[in-house]
Amino acid sequence: MDPVRWHSHPRLRRPMMVVAFEGWNDAADAASTAIDHLARTCQAEAFASIDPEEFFDFTATRPRARIDADLNRSIEWPGNELLAAHRPDGPHDLVLLSGTEPNLRWRTFAEAIVGIAVELGVQMTVSLGALLADVAHTRPVRVTGTAADGELAERLHLRRSRYEGPTGILGILSDSLGRAGIPTASLWAAVPHYVSQTPSPKAALALLERASSIIGVPPDALDLQIASSSYERQVTDLVQADPDVAEYVAQLERDEPEADGITMTAGESLAEEVERFLREHGK
Repeated sequence: MDPVRWHSHPRLRRPMMVVAFEGWNDAADAASTAIDHLARTCQAEAFASIDPEEFFDFTATRPRARIDADLNRSIEWPGNELLAAHRPDGPHDLVLLSGTEPNLRWRTFAEAIVGIAVELGVQMTVSLGALLADVAHTRPVRVTGTAADGELAERLHLRRSRYEGPTGILGILSDSLGRAGIPTASLWAAVPHYVSQTPSPKAALALLERASSIIGVPPDALDLQIASSSYERQVTDLVQADPDVAEYVAQLERDEPEADGITMTAGESLAEEVERFLREHGK
C-alpha cells in the first residue's frame, strides 16, 4: 500500500525541497524551528502526508492526546507532512518536508520521499540538522555545509562529507535522493551542549539564513532575530550564576576554532551558483 496520502497535486516551477525532522537530527529544536518558520513566512500549504502506521513504533514515539477549548479530545499522531509554496518572485517554488524522524523501515520511507520528489520535478534538496558540540552560546553559530556531489560542493563552498558512523534519516534520505539524480546539500548547526534542552532560536536563525541563501528565498526572520537576542541574554544570565559553568564557557570562547563549513558568500551569489549548477546538471 502506498504510504503517501495526497491531498492535492500542486503544479510547481522547478521546485527545490527543504527537509528537516524532529528527533536525533534536531538538537535544541533548531532544524524543526527553521523549517516551520520558512513554511509560515512562505505561506506554504500542505499537499500530502506520510501514513505513520508502518514507520513508527508508537511505544517509542507516542501519539499525544489533545483537548481543545470545548473539551473535545483528539489524538495527534507522529508523522511527516509535505507542503508547497509558490514563489512568483524567484525561479523556484518550494517543497517542504517536515515532521518526526521515523523509527522503522527507513529504506521504504526514503523511497516514498524520492518518489514524491521525482513526480514533482524537484531540482535540488537542502536538508537541515543540528548537533550538540563544544561551542559557546555567545559565538556566531557555526553551520557546516556538505554535499555528496563534488561540483556542487565546490560551487557553494561546501565540503565533501567524510563522516563515517551512525547516521539518521537525513543521511539515508540524502543518499537515496543522490542515487535518484537529485543533488542534495546538508546544513548542520552546532548547538552548545550545556544548554541542549533549551530550544535555540539562534541556531534556527543561522540555518534559515544559510538555507535561504542557497534556495534564493530572502529570510523574513525578525521574530527569530529578536528571540535569538533574548536567548543569548537569558543563557548568559544562567551561566554567570554558576562560577564553574562561567569559567567553562569562557574557556570555550577562548578555544573555539574558526567557523567550519560554508564560506559566507553573499546570498545572491550563492543562489546564482545554484542556478548555474542546476542548468548544467539538467543537461
